[in-house]
Parts: sequence; C-alpha cells; structure tokens
Amino acid sequence: MLNLNKKKDEEFDFNLNKKIVEALIFSSQEPITLTELRKSIINKDLLNEILVSLEKKYSSSGINLFKVNDSYAFRTSPDLCEYLNIEKIIPKKLSRAATETLAIIAYHQPITRSEIENIRGVSLSKGTLDLLLELNWIQPGERKTTPGNPLTWLTSNNFLDHFGLKNITDLPGLDDLKDTGLLEKNKIIFKDNFVE
Repeated sequence: MLNLNKKKDEEFDFNLNKKIVEALIFSSQEPITLTELRKSIINKDLLNEILVSLEKKYSSSGINLFKVNDSYAFRTSPDLCEYLNIEKIIPKKLSRAATETLAIIAYHQPITRSEIENIRGVSLSKGTLDLLLELNWIQPGERKTTPGNPLTWLTSNNFLDHFGLKNITDLPGLDDLKDTGLLEKNKIIFKDNFVE
C-alpha cells in the first residue's frame, strides 16, 4: 500500500511539474533558459525528464519544442511553415521628395525628369521615381521629340483610384488649395514655362 501511494505521489509530482514547465515555455515571448525553468518548478531533478517528455509529446503536432542553446521554446513545426506565411500590406508614409514629385507629375504631366528637377530646384534621386512606380501611381509616357528623347511621366489609374478622382481634371485647383489652407493665400506661385 505504501509503495502504491509513493508511486501516485511521484506521478502527481511529475505531471504537476510538467504542466508548470509547459506553461512557462508556452507563455514566454523569448526562449526560456534552463536556469529560469529550474527556478520555477518544485522538483528540479525532474527537469530533463520533463523536457524529453514534452519534446516527445509535441514531436508529431503542429507545434514542436525546440532547444536553442540552453533555452527552450515552442515553434511551428518546420513542415507547416509554408502554410502559415501571411502577407501583410504595410502602408508607408511618402517622403517629402516623393510627395513633391508626385504632385508635380500630377499637375504638369506629361513631364520629364529634368523638368521635375527644374520645378523642385533640386536633383531627383532615382529612388523617388522607383517608389512611385512601385506604388503604381505613375507610369512612363511617350518620349519627347527633343534632343535625347527624354521619357515623360504620367499619373496612373491607380493614382486616380487611390485619391478618389474620376480623372486628372478633378485635381484641386489653386483656389481650392488656398481655401483648404494648404497654400498661403498671400503667396504668389509662378508656373515655369519650359523652353524645348
């Protein structure tokens, strides 16, 4: 009778410690070290046996127990990774240069790169146009019949759709922009005339 009770106590002790270790590993954001696990369980001598038991328990499930140096963590089973990839669109704020370039293209299209640079007063980095192309807000237009045949840029249908415009003539005019406070009412804006 005494031997049977002792066996039940040992089994209870093992199961309780196993649950504690399992919960600690599961709830930890980072892999949890053996030292941390030892601090939290009642019977420290059972730790290695518990870890082997947990590794066996989870070996055929969607979650596996992984050892990372002297730490442990639950991770997705490697054979399921391809099914769990999630693509997420993360909106990025446009840089000031990209915003200015987009506005210039929208209001002056078709326009060449050098004309954009003349209006902005600074060189245009290649990355700015690449970003706008990647967003599919601009598209290449026809080449100008001037020396070098420079490529022109236009806004795309995606640009119109994103900004809720039916066509390019729906862009706000100078008076509309002043009324909304985007432009100072006293500021004078000169439109550059390009000589081809």
